[in-house]
Amino acid sequence: YKSNSGASPVMGLIEQIIEDSKALESETTAGETKAQAGYEQFVKDSNGLIKDLQASIAQKTGASAAAKGDTAEASANLESTVGELESLASYEADLHAECDFVVKNFDVRQKARLQEMEAIQLAKAILSGAK
Repeated sequence: YKSNSGASPVMGLIEQIIEDSKALESETTAGETKAQAGYEQFVKDSNGLIKDLQASIAQKTGASAAAKGDTAEASANLESTVGELESLASYEADLHAECDFVVKNFDVRQKARLQEMEAIQLAKAILSGAK
């Protein structure tokens, strides 16, 4: 044993290195396990978020399509209403022209009717022998 007695500090150092290596391996394994668990949780959370965002996109896409449909319908209704308004404006202008003609010629027509009535009265009187 005397020949190996000088190896004791070297063996102690080797044993210390082995213990440090085991401790470091244990810490590294624990850290890796913790990191793996964190990664798995991150992936799970990310997948849930992606699923929620995809549902939101689908809902918003549907709402956008409905809004475009409503816009198209409103545009068609607007065109129809504008066409009706133009038609009514034209009809109103025609009626206005007719009314203007009637109002403008009212006095002339009234005078002509009075003359006709007087002429008929005179003709009745002549035919009845009054004159």
